[in-house]
Amino acid sequence: QVSAWGARDSLSGVGQRLAGGRAVMLAVTSWASPAICRSMSAFPATRLAARPLTASLSRQHARREVAGTSLRASQALGVLAAAWHLSDGRRRRRPWQARWQSRAAAVSTNAAGEAAALRVLVPIAEDSEEIETACITDVLTRAGAAVTVASVMPDLQVRMSRGLKVVADVSISDCVGQVWDAIACPGGMPGAEHLRDSKDLEALLREQRASGRVTAAVCASPAVVFASHGLLGDSATCFPAPKFKEKVGAGWTDSKAVVDGNLITSQGPGTSLQFALKIVEALYGKAKAEELAEQLLTFTA
Repeated sequence: QVSAWGARDSLSGVGQRLAGGRAVMLAVTSWASPAICRSMSAFPATRLAARPLTASLSRQHARREVAGTSLRASQALGVLAAAWHLSDGRRRRRPWQARWQSRAAAVSTNAAGEAAALRVLVPIAEDSEEIETACITDVLTRAGAAVTVASVMPDLQVRMSRGLKVVADVSISDCVGQVWDAIACPGGMPGAEHLRDSKDLEALLREQRASGRVTAAVCASPAVVFASHGLLGDSATCFPAPKFKEKVGAGWTDSKAVVDGNLITSQGPGTSLQFALKIVEALYGKAKAEELAEQLLTFTA
């Protein structure tokens, strides 16, 4: 059986589009669905001619003839309708092309913006402090920086100091020879010792400090990493444990965050937001740091 609704839909598409007074001549029997007849007769451009079956045909044969005729008519009209829809689709394609071109331009603009974003390197290791790592990466990303997390371990996935597993973006060896606007080291023990022992990271930190670009560390790292490599200046801070304060020396300052030229240091997990905001201030200005501090419901140091 031919669906009356399907036939009506096909006829609707053709009936609305056929032009020039051309008509579609169809022959159906009195057994045809009334819905089909009403649908076809609804359009002036379509004439419906009905003829009775000859008396010699059986009732079953008549039904088969009706079904076959209706099916062929529906198929023919469906093809015509599809052709017209395709033709109309081609005519309507230009606005869509313009829209996709606009989107492509927006993607290109975003890509250019990302390419111009300031680059921040965050090295991590087994037993690095996760709160400090999260604060650095989160706040700098909010500021608009392109943050790269690099593992100094053989594997990209490292287990942090409280058991959290973090997968780094790259290995630290992949970062050598690249220019970074800031390098920020989280603390944690013995994570800071792993950072200290990485020759690739040492080379990056020495070049960073000498170039005048932002070099930062928090918690144990100012003492364990920076002091061990002779990277500290006149003043710095770190986690206020005696063994770390001794490494920092006479320049140790009891402050949430200390800025000494391009060197930024901080004390621990509880000061990590202020530490990260101080890096934002160095890269983007005080107004941006205060804006982010307000959004995070905290304050700048």
